[in-house]
Amino acid sequence: MSRRTSNLLRALAAAAAVVTALPLALAEDKPAQPAAQEGSANKDSSHKEEQNTKTIEKIIEESESVLSGRGFTYDPAGRRDPFRSLVEQTKADKGPRPKGIAGMLISEVDLVGIVQKGKDNLAFFNGSDNKGYFLRVGDQLYDGKIIQINRQAGQVVFRQEINDPRSIKPYRDITKRLYTAEEEKL
Repeated sequence: MSRRTSNLLRALAAAAAVVTALPLALAEDKPAQPAAQEGSANKDSSHKEEQNTKTIEKIIEESESVLSGRGFTYDPAGRRDPFRSLVEQTKADKGPRPKGIAGMLISEVDLVGIVQKGKDNLAFFNGSDNKGYFLRVGDQLYDGKIIQINRQAGQVVFRQEINDPRSIKPYRDITKRLYTAEEEKL
């Protein structure tokens, strides 16, 4: 039996002692009753004690079922689980990072250039492993994917998946741009 269960049982036993002692304490404050009424008072007292015992047993049974997971379920309906820490790392749920560009964060890649291949635009990135990668719209990184490549504007837009309970949307768009030699000097 776990420590939590034993503490709960002790608290319920103390509550049961108070509940069963309360009618006896109230009965002591009453004036003496005639013998005919005393028999019915004892029946009422024993009946109340039985009800109290049944109630306590029911409470203990329900608390044990909740602790074992049988009596309680949680349906998040798209909301975050209130029993999970807000501080813990959410990416730990995805497991270890894969190798290559699929295991890199958006912040870990640098946009080097944009080229046109047929009708498609390809973005050339330098990864954190100092290797070059050509990516197109829909290619996935560890924490997001490319949703737009604009060669004329010289920018690539990523949709980063976030798990922030304060945010309305479960994502944010991040734009990486190409800079001219003059802009890089500044």
